[in-house]
Amino acid sequence: MRALSQSQDRFSVTAVPPCSINTVPTAALLLENCITKNKLPSALQTYKIENDSALQAGLANLRRVEGETALLDGEHPKWCDIKSALLKMDSSAVCARNQLLHIDVHIDENEPRNGILEVLSRLRPQWKAQDIQMKTFTEGITNQLLGCYVGSLQESGCVLVRLYGRMTELYVNRDREVEMFQVFHAHSCGPEIYCSFQNGICYEFIRGTVLDDELLRQPSIYRLIAAEMGRIHSIQPKCGQPVEPLLWTKMSHFLKLVQNNINNSPVEQRCTKSPVALQDVPSLETLSVEMESLKRHLSQIDSPTVLCHNDLLTKNIIHNHKEGMVKFIDYEYADYNYQAFDIGNHFNEFAGVNDVDYSLYPSRELQRDWLTAYLESYKHSSGREVTVTEAEVTQLYIQVCKFSLASNLFWGLWAILQSRYSSIDFDFQRYATARLNYYFEKKEEYLALKMS
Repeated sequence: MRALSQSQDRFSVTAVPPCSINTVPTAALLLENCITKNKLPSALQTYKIENDSALQAGLANLRRVEGETALLDGEHPKWCDIKSALLKMDSSAVCARNQLLHIDVHIDENEPRNGILEVLSRLRPQWKAQDIQMKTFTEGITNQLLGCYVGSLQESGCVLVRLYGRMTELYVNRDREVEMFQVFHAHSCGPEIYCSFQNGICYEFIRGTVLDDELLRQPSIYRLIAAEMGRIHSIQPKCGQPVEPLLWTKMSHFLKLVQNNINNSPVEQRCTKSPVALQDVPSLETLSVEMESLKRHLSQIDSPTVLCHNDLLTKNIIHNHKEGMVKFIDYEYADYNYQAFDIGNHFNEFAGVNDVDYSLYPSRELQRDWLTAYLESYKHSSGREVTVTEAEVTQLYIQVCKFSLASNLFWGLWAILQSRYSSIDFDFQRYATARLNYYFEKKEEYLALKMS
């Protein structure tokens, strides 16, 4: 967003994060104050455009009174600055809306407090450094995450600070991640992103608790998850833009990165404390052949391309028991992708992360109940007839089984890549082995399933 800020009796246009859109005046209200009161508001606050219609309403109002601006200009010379700023927004609204505050600070991952305090001095200037508490969250296996607050973690105003994992810029598009944050938040499906800094981002803390693995099997919970995914999948791209699924491009990128770095020096091969050697996973040649074979098979399946989270493990689900709702967090891999991939990927996560156990994979009955709740939500959110037939559930079930294979291959490759670069204390090679073993175990069964 752009804002008008007052400093030493001068107005300037500055970039501000696209957040808290309902807590400050819109452009239309600001214009109304200027026009109807015949003077500038006594306390000109930073405003953010609520949406395109508010922007257009404000500009239309401005143009409607062009004949009256002589009086305004005569009494208030700074009115021209406001008008100029708003007219600039007319031509660059989309670009401005996507701007995000960037703080040019690098935070030391080993001693982060001082760097975080510097960032918070911009985001929460009212906080006193000695009062700020920090809680480290340990669930992540890619990045470091800290919650910063004064008083209680669950109070409003808490800031989450995420430090990007080592070398993750090789395979995570950080600009796209910010876009996804903004899209999810704009549709009330995710937290507000506050700013970026050199090696991370800050965003809103969503009240609730990280979902426990065992709750995935509780009908009241998994139906909430299914319904929320249905809502997200119904979000349409801007202006009907054509979109391509992320899956094959991202998986090919993983494979290429591993191939290019397989012979790197031992310093670069940041393997974790695992008895499993790299040769215990299939060769890269085998994985490349599997990817191409799977791509040919799945390309014949008509799974819609929708907005997906693509990484819905339990630690990326926040459950608010009091409000009876769930929200999905972390959008490093969020993008448009195959509908059945997002669902199949979530089903794979029933097996867990630290100790992968595929005996926990959801039963056929649970999957069908989950898919029914999902289709009801997806159809409702898409403005379609909500009736769900058994045939629809069966067709989606088969698609999900097939795309769950792609999920295991995807994260198997990802884990091999992480084992070479990540500084997180996690057994990535063991994880890669578990995901790839299950891929080969289920491959023949799932590929043999016939679509109706």
